[in-house]
Amino acid sequence: MTNGIREIEVKYRVAEPAALVRSLAARGVAFSEAVRQDDQAYAASGWTYGQSKTGAAFARLRTENGRHLFCVKKPLDNELACQEHETEVLGRDEMHAAILAMGFYPTVRIAKTRRTARHGAMLLCLDEVDGLGAFFEIEAMVGGDRPAEQVQQELDQFARSLGVELERSTETYDSLIRSAMVVGV
Repeated sequence: MTNGIREIEVKYRVAEPAALVRSLAARGVAFSEAVRQDDQAYAASGWTYGQSKTGAAFARLRTENGRHLFCVKKPLDNELACQEHETEVLGRDEMHAAILAMGFYPTVRIAKTRRTARHGAMLLCLDEVDGLGAFFEIEAMVGGDRPAEQVQQELDQFARSLGVELERSTETYDSLIRSAMVVGV
């Protein structure tokens, strides 16, 4: 385990996003206006889809509202429990070249519209992912050695308490998009 801060999340396909919005509104939770996110995902040289992500480093270059964010994630317990480092960068093209120089290669592009809300310590994200549909993510930033699975169980209990049809996914968006591309070929 690690003593650093980890991002731990759960993710669900959402059959009826409007029902989710209504359920959360009944609890006093309101989503933000939608923002468009354009993400390029990267994997370290030597890693390929089908291999475990646990322990491997992955990068992401995101553009949102004219800002560029560089992020490195390292799954620790599972794909959705990561050590994460993120910072704003000035130039997307130059950062892309730097990521390649660091030994990463581009995997898939992820374009989505995201609305967010806070509920206690949780960040709630309602995403419309191009080519995949609607998803609901619940994220928590956790310190110490608390097991990721325990945190994910608690986040899942909250999601299930909303009374909305949700289908849990243990994969990241890049893996889901990659699977859809392979199926579509």
